Amino acid sequence: MTKEAFIEGIEAHADTMYRVAISILRNEEDCRDALQDAVLRAWEKRETLKNESSFRPWLTRIVINNCNTMLRARRRLVALDEVPEPSVPPPDPVLKVALHTLPAGLRLPLVLVYSEGMSYAEAAQAMRIPISAVRGRIYRAKQQLRKELREE
Repeated sequence: MTKEAFIEGIEAHADTMYRVAISILRNEEDCRDALQDAVLRAWEKRETLKNESSFRPWLTRIVINNCNTMLRARRRLVALDEVPEPSVPPPDPVLKVALHTLPAGLRLPLVLVYSEGMSYAEAAQAMRIPISAVRGRIYRAKQQLRKELREE
């Protein structure tokens, strides 16, 4: 991958990388750190990308890994009032609260597929899980959201 193609890919997917990172970390400073590390790691490992058409899921996987590493290293809780507003806010504040109650394993597939417009296959590749697992997690997330929204 050429330097120009790499830069172009990073610029094209900067918003996606940010939204994925903020959905996992829920902290602006941590998000910026994770994104810087992800871009550096992607640059260093660009030779491992076998197919340039898979750049987006490959890059998303690097962002997810960096975010998870940061979470493991810091092991801290973030209060709901400290969570920054997402770049594309949910249309309903009740839905926003319900989304934050979902575990990361269910919330992340929803963000990738519905907010980022990834296909199930791209989300599965980014999360390194089978497509059937993505479908199942989205199904369970929707069930939990329905249950949560009925209670309110």
